[in-house]
Amino acid sequence: MNNLTAHFTLEEMTVSQTAARSEIDNTPSKREIEALRLLCVNVLEPLRMSLGVPVIVSSGYRSPRLNRLVGGSANSQHMKGEAADIHVNSLSIQALFEAIRDSNLPYDQLIQEFDSWVHVSFSNRNRRQAIYAYHDKRGNVRFGTEKPG
Repeated sequence: MNNLTAHFTLEEMTVSQTAARSEIDNTPSKREIEALRLLCVNVLEPLRMSLGVPVIVSSGYRSPRLNRLVGGSANSQHMKGEAADIHVNSLSIQALFEAIRDSNLPYDQLIQEFDSWVHVSFSNRNRRQAIYAYHDKRGNVRFGTEKPG
């Protein structure tokens, strides 16, 4: 196993059932591995330590082909190794979002996506932008700084 930090491995940051089913190579470059390591060192590992429970990564690095297949944004930070979609079994998605938002963690983007997972990224700019992704009445994806009610 190739550990990026005490609790996060390269394997868990790159595994994809979609890639396996579609026979897509989801191997990151050295630059993307370093970005994944920085995400783990600066955000995911400190988050795990502060919560005291495992942080589960459902999507980390995505090759451009995999990102297109799963419908990811054309400029997704996942393709750079800068982002992960996460959840914690003992917390609601909203509680996890708030815990990160209200922390001092140096995240770039924090997105509470559809009450299903939290997207968190780390980059060289770290804007600490916290937003919600949701579907409007027509089913279109929208983003906002307030949770839609």
